[in-house]
Amino acid sequence: MRNAALVLGIIAGMIGMLVGFFSWGYTAAVEHWGEVPDLFEQVNNVSLVRAGALFAPMLAIAGGAMARSRALWGGILMVLSAGGMYAAFDFNVFTMFPISFALLGGILAIAAGKPDEEKAHF
Repeated sequence: MRNAALVLGIIAGMIGMLVGFFSWGYTAAVEHWGEVPDLFEQVNNVSLVRAGALFAPMLAIAGGAMARSRALWGGILMVLSAGGMYAAFDFNVFTMFPISFALLGGILAIAAGKPDEEKAHF
């Protein structure tokens, strides 16, 4: 389960980075060139979108990388990443995979209560 959590967290972070690049770029473009009514309009909370674009993929990648050695901490980071992506970008066709992968990876990492090693997190 730890290996699955590792892979899911890293994939979620990489796809989340793509969503984050485009989201940050969109908010910057609308801020620079202005809104076009009914075509390009600024989001309600630019700070939330930009914070989610930066921190949510970073949490998913860090949580995935930690999933083998510290499954509980890695799982918590991945669940926080999924929540951050949902809050910043909402659930749509572009975010369904990073949110789902980060959440599933986090659940798998937290559920890995009896590892093969001596150090369990429960």
